[in-house]
Amino acid sequence: MPLDTGTVSHLSLVAEGDRDDTVAPPAQPSVDHGVDLGEALRAARLFHGMTLQDVADATRIRQAYIEALEDMRLDELPSRPFTIGYIKAVAGLLRLDPEAAVARFKLEAHDDAEPLRAPIGVHRQRDPRLGLLLAGGLLVGGAIVLWNVAQRAMTHDAEPKAQVASQAAPAAPATGAPAQAGGAVSLGAPLPAPAESTTPAPYVTPGLEAAAAAGGSADAVAAAAKARKEAEAQAAPEAIANLGAPFKGKGAMYGAAPTDSAGVILQARKSTSLTVRGADGAVYFTRWLSAGDAFRIPRTPGLVADVSEPTSIDVFTNGVLTGRLSAPQTQLSKLAPAPAPVAAPAKPAVAPATATTPRR
Repeated sequence: MPLDTGTVSHLSLVAEGDRDDTVAPPAQPSVDHGVDLGEALRAARLFHGMTLQDVADATRIRQAYIEALEDMRLDELPSRPFTIGYIKAVAGLLRLDPEAAVARFKLEAHDDAEPLRAPIGVHRQRDPRLGLLLAGGLLVGGAIVLWNVAQRAMTHDAEPKAQVASQAAPAAPATGAPAQAGGAVSLGAPLPAPAESTTPAPYVTPGLEAAAAAGGSADAVAAAAKARKEAEAQAAPEAIANLGAPFKGKGAMYGAAPTDSAGVILQARKSTSLTVRGADGAVYFTRWLSAGDAFRIPRTPGLVADVSEPTSIDVFTNGVLTGRLSAPQTQLSKLAPAPAPVAAPAKPAVAPATATTPRR
């Protein structure tokens, strides 16, 4: 019957009753030693009689990292790939299985970035209502797409028909004589050109014709325009229908008092400016007159009226409309009525001489 040695790690058998008193050497700790991987690495290091500095010098790893690894202070270690590399280097130095050391590290220090696995024996079930909602959405979307396609097709078909009808419509009014028996065809009157093809009237530059007539001189054109305005202004009184109408005050009255007036009143037909200057250029009166405002001309000699629009000023002489201003600048003395001729005093009648007979 074989001998059950149990957990005896060293068995020394001697012959003929001699006993071996030598102590068996302790076994090297494995990767599964201790409560965690750090304690297993510490036990293996102590088994080989090495210090932390010895391991650091042999592996080129900082002593602080090796100490943190043995204490499993993972927050003091660099990133996970570097830590796994350190574990392989230290385990290989201490004659441990590097892959087994890494596997235990991954088991004890789980990586949060690694996706979680589904539990074994648990099946994921979907809500059947989601499928119904998805199918309903697809049906609605498909119906909208089909409706848009049908509308586009109908519009596309209607456009050629409308074009054909528009092209055939102008030809309908055309009338022609029926075909002759011999095959000759008589055509009707030609149709007028479409409105789009009519030629617009050429643009005429304002003043170009007058400049050409004046030999291209701008001064001649200006002089002709001024003369035309003066002629129109001189003919204007004849065109006034209410000549002789009495003056009616319709607005404010400016100027001289009735007793100091020269007998002439200027009344604005519409809004305009009026400036009255003396012979020396001094301004006696200036104002923007509204329609109906009037100015009574004083007796001061040498006054000149300057207006922005002459035809907008009516001239009343002795209370009666006599015309309108004919120029932007007007000598007011020309508007005053001529004084009535003074009649010469009657000479006393001379009695005819009577012949007297001298007395003798």
